[in-house]
Amino acid sequence: MELAISTLFCLQDPFEDALPEIIRSGSRCIEIVDVGPHTLTRSRVERLQEMKASYDLRYSVHAPFTDVNLSADDDYVRNAILERLEESIRWASELGEILVFHPGNRTVVERFSSGSAWDINLSSVRRLLRCAEEYGVKALIENVPEPFPYVLKSVEDFCRFFDEINHEVGMVLDIAHANLRGEALEFIRRFGEYIEHVHVSDNNGASDIHLRVGEGSIDWGKTVEALKESPFDGWVTIESYHGVKESLELLRSLL
Repeated sequence: MELAISTLFCLQDPFEDALPEIIRSGSRCIEIVDVGPHTLTRSRVERLQEMKASYDLRYSVHAPFTDVNLSADDDYVRNAILERLEESIRWASELGEILVFHPGNRTVVERFSSGSAWDINLSSVRRLLRCAEEYGVKALIENVPEPFPYVLKSVEDFCRFFDEINHEVGMVLDIAHANLRGEALEFIRRFGEYIEHVHVSDNNGASDIHLRVGEGSIDWGKTVEALKESPFDGWVTIESYHGVKESLELLRSLL
């Protein structure tokens, strides 16, 4: 296992100002969040490539998650969303080999067409996986939090997903998201062979508030031990909004 840091902690800063913070973060494995003020562009990718060479960094890319719904009912809207994520896949191919993305969510149409969001999500994910293969990128799908109406949140949801996707795909296990359902350890036990990256932050079991690791209710001793006992051997990426260095120190002591 390797410890990594998400750029979520500096998303409020202008991109150029955030770059020195990335260097000082204390990790050489960095997940670049391709969203909002840090949306990737040609010049930004080139700057990140320069940093990668100079500081021996490794990158993954987190695809956009705001204004994004892989289960959007409108074909034109959904196609625009998928094209945006395909752009993120292309940037990932130049920066590293991993892209993280979120599943779709249910809309009001689900009331009139039960199950449509699930089926549309499967179709969208398959399209993204084909694009990722074309560019030599491994696309990983993430479990997402309550109370939002995503189609993939629970252990049961992912059992069904892996049965039906009919395509090789790995997952990013977000421990904090799973904690909101009390399922973190069960996710590790059931899907160890599929988990390729792990996201960590802390919460109080009620809402996804991205506390520093150790600040909330998650039992990190049990969680890390479960990861050690599983087939997982990838990045453990800190997604806390603050206390990144403290989170690193705590996790290093457990690993």
